[in-house]
Amino acid sequence: MHSHHNGLKTAALLGLLTALILGVGYWLGGSAGLVLAVLFALAINAVSYFFSDKIALRAMRARPVSEAEFPALYEIVRELATTARQPMPRLYVSPSMQPNAFATGRNPQHAAVAVTVGITQILDRRELRGVIGHELSHVYNRDILISSVAGALAGIVTSIAQLAIFLPLGGGDDEDSPNPAALLLMLILGPLAATIIQLAISRNREFQADESGAALTGDPLALASALEKIQYGAQRLPLPAQGQLTSAAHLMIANPFRGGGLSSLFATHPPMEQRVARLRQRAGAIQYAR
Repeated sequence: MHSHHNGLKTAALLGLLTALILGVGYWLGGSAGLVLAVLFALAINAVSYFFSDKIALRAMRARPVSEAEFPALYEIVRELATTARQPMPRLYVSPSMQPNAFATGRNPQHAAVAVTVGITQILDRRELRGVIGHELSHVYNRDILISSVAGALAGIVTSIAQLAIFLPLGGGDDEDSPNPAALLLMLILGPLAATIIQLAISRNREFQADESGAALTGDPLALASALEKIQYGAQRLPLPAQGQLTSAAHLMIANPFRGGGLSSLFATHPPMEQRVARLRQRAGAIQYAR
């Protein structure tokens, strides 16, 4: 698996964003600003590490579900987790009608898998099993931590910038007054940094999870057909690209927004056709090997 590599990436990412926050803190508030920024950055790093799962789940209004409510879901997850010799994750359902799924949490012991009501309605059992295999692979590849952290940091930097806008801007000559240019920079840099990180990781990561997921379920075609249905459903019912949702989007199995123009430039998911083609190819290779 790629857990070691992803751990290094996560550390580098947190370091980079911490440096960014410190720089802006010093620029805005001199040495007092720097001290505040240090405390703030430490707090953010801790929060985004330990609560990354809660942030994503809240953005999707997902609630924990019991085995009595979703027996089939529990059965699939238990079967696959057992096959992978991994602990059972917590299961959540989001009320969204858009067919989608995501996994979050910092490691297999603290993982959550969430599906939307929409996905449970359009997929059959085999396809749902394919999707769960994909999500559990994100957990086992340890790549959910870095994406959760990137999402949390993007959200936090944006909110600092929003707070900073309301601070008094002082009287020009005053050396301690916040610099409007710095605020603007913060507004642009934070989300941009997180986006670049997500782009760097996630295209590759989705292919990887498709691949490991198909290996885990032994059923690449089920995931391929699920992806086609999900893609169609997500395009028909795009989620509003706003607020916390944008910071959870890269966690989803399919891009939840209606892509086009600029948004496709920042797409965190490889084109669905490519993913489906690879899975079909894989299924062909398995058939051939038999």
